[in-house]
Amino acid sequence: MPPPPRPPGRRAQRLAEQVRQVVTTFLQEEARDPRIGLVTITKVTVTTDLQRAVVDFVVHGDAGVQAETLLGLTNAAGAVRRRLAESLRTRLVPEVVFMPDKGVEHLQRIEQLLAGLRKPGDAAP
Repeated sequence: MPPPPRPPGRRAQRLAEQVRQVVTTFLQEEARDPRIGLVTITKVTVTTDLQRAVVDFVVHGDAGVQAETLLGLTNAAGAVRRRLAESLRTRLVPEVVFMPDKGVEHLQRIEQLLAGLRKPGDAAP
């Protein structure tokens, strides 16, 4: 049985915050791909070895819009990594991987299920 994963260290947390700032600035000011619309970065997680940064994002729209946005962000990952190399003071620049954040969808689904369980006369909490 493998050991449980270690929580991220302080260095990984600091690097994750720097990556979040750089990615947000890049998307607001430099991203030219028309597939990348209004994207919200929800979380950045950097591995303990600092070699990979997983950027969770939310985009509003249907599944087609989300898929197109993911393609655009995946294509922009190299440019984001170059921007990180210019901005960070680290020997290694983490690989950037974009992942859609399913937390918001999951929360909405739970709300729908709870709404279906409520009786018509019950007040919502």
